[in-house]
Amino acid sequence: MSAIWLQVGQCGNQIGQEWWRVVTHTKSRDADMYPFCSLDGKLSAVCVDGEPKVVKKLQKRVKSGSFRESNLIMGKQGRGNNWAYGYHGVRSEGEQSLFHRTMESLRKEMERRDCYSGTVLFHSLSGGTGAGLSSRLCQAIRDEYPLGHILAVSVAPHQAGESPLQHYNALLCLSWLQRYADGILLFHNDEALKHAASLQGKDAPEGGQLVSLSAMNAYIASCLAGLLCPLKIFTAQSRISLGTEPWELLRSTCPVPALKFLHTAQASTRGTVFWDSLASSVTQSIPRESPSGHPYSSSALLAVARGPQEDSFLLGCPSVLRKLKQAYRCVPWNPFPATYWTDPVSPMAFGHNGHAMTICTNHSSSADFLRRVEQRARRMYQSNAFLHWYWRHGCEEGDFEQGFEMLRSVMEDYSHLGD
Repeated sequence: MSAIWLQVGQCGNQIGQEWWRVVTHTKSRDADMYPFCSLDGKLSAVCVDGEPKVVKKLQKRVKSGSFRESNLIMGKQGRGNNWAYGYHGVRSEGEQSLFHRTMESLRKEMERRDCYSGTVLFHSLSGGTGAGLSSRLCQAIRDEYPLGHILAVSVAPHQAGESPLQHYNALLCLSWLQRYADGILLFHNDEALKHAASLQGKDAPEGGQLVSLSAMNAYIASCLAGLLCPLKIFTAQSRISLGTEPWELLRSTCPVPALKFLHTAQASTRGTVFWDSLASSVTQSIPRESPSGHPYSSSALLAVARGPQEDSFLLGCPSVLRKLKQAYRCVPWNPFPATYWTDPVSPMAFGHNGHAMTICTNHSSSADFLRRVEQRARRMYQSNAFLHWYWRHGCEEGDFEQGFEMLRSVMEDYSHLGD
């Protein structure tokens, strides 16, 4: 059950680099690299960006044998933080465009694996390449390989603003993901900044001057390690990991196909662990209700406990799950809303003898983010702000109208989740 790991844009590649640093340094079981590598031992990763500065850093890992050079795909210029430019590309490039070169590398990488099961996509919602090219790749992968899963790891921009076009880009990209992806692990730069600052023992400052971008990416990679690193329950008797963690995650947390936005939280400690305390730490950061006072609900949640003392989690599992279900207000119509996985091995991100609890939940608080994107993008759209930049690169009014309608539909579904 092999996955292809697709990194798109500056943000996607930076998170991907942190992710591979965690994965390649966690070698507690010899066969754990099977889900990530082809038969020749090279990582099944395709890295693409419109400009070379980030992807070029991976050249050193090509020489060490980790990455395949043909899977490092770079353009000569960025996509101007413009979704339309990223989606449609430079028309004069033809078959040599970033899109066609990436799809060809994906095809070859799939053929190297014994069984293609899906694609995990790392990207940003705000950049031209991260939002635009990711949307087109997601659409093409769904059309050409309809039986494979698509799990998107999407990073939302700071609310204060990173680009004047970020709301348009996020609107259009979210619309495409809703249509073509099976699940969306949604991370927010503001939340990543806050958590990275707390891990460093600092208060998150305005602008985040004291917290590095790599620390924020490391936090996101740590959450991904908690959810997606190989688990013993998905390992065959031959000690080869089946690599089904991403797809079992989708099965556990997306009971309703139309609701696919996933919230992730994590707490960790070293030495002796009290899982009940870790559960309390995770639930402290949960948003409880919307600005209008409507309580949030969860259709499903997954708790992953990793560390040498996993047996103690199994002993206290009923009380931990009960606490999590109450905190996340799991819906009454799902007879089995909570799932748990355990593993005795801590990925490198948690340190020696570390324990971590990672929670992934399908939470209705995602509707507030979608509403904020929809409202801000609509105000700009009604004012005709910056639209000429999108028309210039092939975008049409129907793309925006479809985006507004798609987000409104998802928001409506989430608003009735707890009914």
